[in-house]
Amino acid sequence: VLRLSMSPTFGVEYVLPTLPEFMSRYPLIRPEWMFENRQVDLIAEGYDAAIGGGFELTPGIIAKTLASAHIIAVASPSYMKDRVPPHDPSGLNELDGIVMRSMRTGRIRQWQMRNFPGDELPAVLKERIVVNDPGAMRSAAVLGLGVAMIAKPDALPYLENGELVRLNPAWYADAGPISIYYANRTLLPAKTRVFIDFIVEVFQREKWPERFAGTLG
Repeated sequence: VLRLSMSPTFGVEYVLPTLPEFMSRYPLIRPEWMFENRQVDLIAEGYDAAIGGGFELTPGIIAKTLASAHIIAVASPSYMKDRVPPHDPSGLNELDGIVMRSMRTGRIRQWQMRNFPGDELPAVLKERIVVNDPGAMRSAAVLGLGVAMIAKPDALPYLENGELVRLNPAWYADAGPISIYYANRTLLPAKTRVFIDFIVEVFQREKWPERFAGTLG
């Protein structure tokens, strides 16, 4: 049994589709994959690995970086149809914001955006709609309800099919890396080792580090 924890949005859209290939290679491994928006305690809860970002590196846990987690501003073409696109992040405050309240802290998440030359500006959105899930933020943006600040991987399929457009394409916020976390053991179980190697291979093959980068407008 390979117990893995990951966020619902990223896990379902990117990691889950790799499962047929993984199971074909390693038919004796039985996946037990949990999709949850929380930081798990790998050792105490018996997980073999977790994929995500922002985990506290407690003693005995290793993080292997897979890609950058960049946050970008998006809205639907219908929402922006009769509106002037903001010149820089300060202009986002003129639009309706779809924001997320952290279940852990109870606060609205705020972002500091940067561009390639290194300039920084705060992205302060009006709290028009408040949710507690990144997938809900994206869905609300697709519905034309306002502007959302979401991770580039979450937005990518919708940017490619035209359901979302990127605002301030030269600007992004850095939320740290997307990593795979696992216990630091002298003898890492074979099931965990082959999965780590597999997911690193997939990230490189699909060019996800480049495609997830907010620096590419």
